[in-house]
Amino acid sequence: MALPQKESTPIFSDATAGTLRLIAYLALAAVLMVLDHRNGWLQRARYATAAAIVPIYKLAAAPADWIHGAGVAFTQRSKLIDENRQLRETLMLAEARLNRMHSVAQQNERLKQLLDTQHLLGMHAQLARLIDVQLGPTRDRVMLNVGSREGVRVGQTVIDSHGVMGQVVEILPHASVAMLVTDPDHAVPVMVSRTGLRGIAHGTGDPGQLVVSNLPLSSDITAGDQLVTSGLGGRFPGGFPVGTVTRLERDPSGMFLQALVKPAAELDRSGEVLLLRDQPDPVGPPAPAPQVGPPDSLAPAAAAPRKRTATGAAP
Repeated sequence: MALPQKESTPIFSDATAGTLRLIAYLALAAVLMVLDHRNGWLQRARYATAAAIVPIYKLAAAPADWIHGAGVAFTQRSKLIDENRQLRETLMLAEARLNRMHSVAQQNERLKQLLDTQHLLGMHAQLARLIDVQLGPTRDRVMLNVGSREGVRVGQTVIDSHGVMGQVVEILPHASVAMLVTDPDHAVPVMVSRTGLRGIAHGTGDPGQLVVSNLPLSSDITAGDQLVTSGLGGRFPGGFPVGTVTRLERDPSGMFLQALVKPAAELDRSGEVLLLRDQPDPVGPPAPAPQVGPPDSLAPAAAAPRKRTATGAAP
């Protein structure tokens, strides 16, 4: 029978061995730190290790950076869109104000020309503004913002600062309708300011053209002659510009001349006009200068209205 052998006891226990290993590691670390501090032996190793680890850090942080960058880009884009819209609105508003100021300046210039015309003519006139325009091949009419309540009467001559525009053909309480000289139903007695040759200027439906027909072939009239109202018929006062002769041609029969005339008035641009009040026929010595008074006192009370046709000639 074998005798049991006595177990051998190790010199160092597991706990003691662990403590010794720890002390050895600490000593080695201390030696390495001293050597690195004095000689920098581990600098290259640390640099290489850091260089190898940095891409890992960047790769790990990339999703967060992408999300942050996308958020910033979206926010900036939205902000830029809002700022761009506000700048466009501001620019459009500034352009609108500038255009309005330019339009007001032009309107003031036209009003000044009208007032200067009235002052130079020494005639009673009433200022009116266009509120509607009806231009077409068979009808050239405009509506004015004054009517019977403001003293407007059928037959009053309508002019702008350049010449005759037409005459009032219909009145309402606070508005009136004027037929332009280019209306096919309109006619105005005219004469050539250079020679005194008389004729009738008819509308053609074309806003840029009148025609004076039935002129003798031997008439002393040429392109460029100025036509003015002759005063015949009593509807249109004499001496107001009507247009300029642009071309002469034979009529379809070949027996007469007809003159094509460009209207003097700015029919397609004038926004303010003057309505001439009826003037009494001059009898006796010249009357003194009229006194400035209310609009109703400007119309002659003693002048009886005449019966007139749309052409301006008395029947």
